[in-house]
Amino acid sequence: MGYEAALKKAWEELVFLKAPNNLSVKFLADEYAVELLPRRVFSLSCNIPAHDHLSILILHFLAASLKGLPALSGQWVTFRELSGIQGYYQAYRQRAIEPIIRKYGQEPQAIKSVLARLPGSLTTGADLALVLETFPGVPLLIKLWRADSEFGPEANLYFDANIKDIFCIEDVVVLAQLVARQL
Repeated sequence: MGYEAALKKAWEELVFLKAPNNLSVKFLADEYAVELLPRRVFSLSCNIPAHDHLSILILHFLAASLKGLPALSGQWVTFRELSGIQGYYQAYRQRAIEPIIRKYGQEPQAIKSVLARLPGSLTTGADLALVLETFPGVPLLIKLWRADSEFGPEANLYFDANIKDIFCIEDVVVLAQLVARQL
């Protein structure tokens, strides 16, 4: 499904859920205004329209919120542990994992600097780990391992197990890619 059809479907779902005309949602360090009429999503910090792929993600999050976000499970899962990933993993790795490895693989400690501009905190695990708050109630755990004598640097992203009750697998790929770009 192309962006146009996905956007149309997402807007229709918000109308069906009787969403108010004006909504706002935080995504990472920005806040976005959502107007059902004239069907517009825009960044409040930049006052520019959101890209279609981000608009779809925001609309899907708002729909899940209107239905009632599931409570955090406290269980972290990798993308591979989510169901229905056949055919998606390679694209996911190229779009989300590899950019993080290229940027922080040689010096995992450098990723700490993102906490000055993105909502999150350090946590334990790997050589360095941090949790970012992507949307309210949707954390993402990033773990980095530096190279050793046997293996090159590695990274992985972990989602609360409830992610599958908020987003479809395509949305999880987009979410991970958007986070990787912000790092």
